[in-house]
Amino acid sequence: MKYKTFLALTLVALFASCVSKKKYTAIQLSNQNLIDKLADANRALDACNSAKSAMEGKNANMQTSIDHLKEQVAEMSVTNQALLNNVGNMATLSAKEASNLEKSLESIKEKDLQIRTMQDALTKKDSVTLALVISLKTSLGNLNDTDVTVNVEKSVVFIELSDKMLFKSGSSELSTRARDVLGKVATVLNDKPDQEVLVEGHTDNVPISRDCMKDNWDLSASRAIAITRVLQNDYKVDPSRITAAGRSQYVPKASNDTPEGRGQNRRIRIFILPKMDQFYNMIEDGLKKATGEE
Repeated sequence: MKYKTFLALTLVALFASCVSKKKYTAIQLSNQNLIDKLADANRALDACNSAKSAMEGKNANMQTSIDHLKEQVAEMSVTNQALLNNVGNMATLSAKEASNLEKSLESIKEKDLQIRTMQDALTKKDSVTLALVISLKTSLGNLNDTDVTVNVEKSVVFIELSDKMLFKSGSSELSTRARDVLGKVATVLNDKPDQEVLVEGHTDNVPISRDCMKDNWDLSASRAIAITRVLQNDYKVDPSRITAAGRSQYVPKASNDTPEGRGQNRRIRIFILPKMDQFYNMIEDGLKKATGEE
């Protein structure tokens, strides 16, 4: 046993003598860089997996609704086909009534086409939403801060920022830390010039008493405007895309009966909204292609 220990120590000494201190330090730095890159990759992977799970749940719900609509269309088709099969046996069936039946069938086919076209458009929209979530989480991932969250609500992506990292109590003056976060958000917004931006200010229900602000309506709107000005002036986000809105205390996230609840209610939400005309254009283009129109 002593001999083995002695042999091991001898090998370590020989190895240390073979590798210079400079090379050893370089190896350590290289190893640390690899560890840091692995951590960044794991954070990005977690963001992707989270967004993927959310979108898969929504797609499953959408598919259930579409299947239900298809079942209704199929039932209507069977009923109308049965009526057409009986046309030959109905001596009193007029030409006008037969024409109405044909129109009914055409209408069913058109509705089925519209359903499939809307499904395709929604799939494209969900793909855009997923890509936006991944971009935001990757950009903000190194913050690792519960005061900054990215969520999807009714297929709309938004960033939520708590007021304690943005403003002093009762103030609409932004902190340095807030500007750093808004710079990261602006990078994503500028990469998506076809998206609208809605900045919402929210407060708790504690009345404000300042000469420059009458109530929480003033405070929530002033904070939303302060965010908007920074995005426009400091980070060159196109102001024609931005809407600033104050919601005061009337859309609470939690109860105002506790300090913790009031803290959650004091927040800024930045929504990234798809332009509805683009969504409708996707549907119209799909209908034209399906019907052979150009």
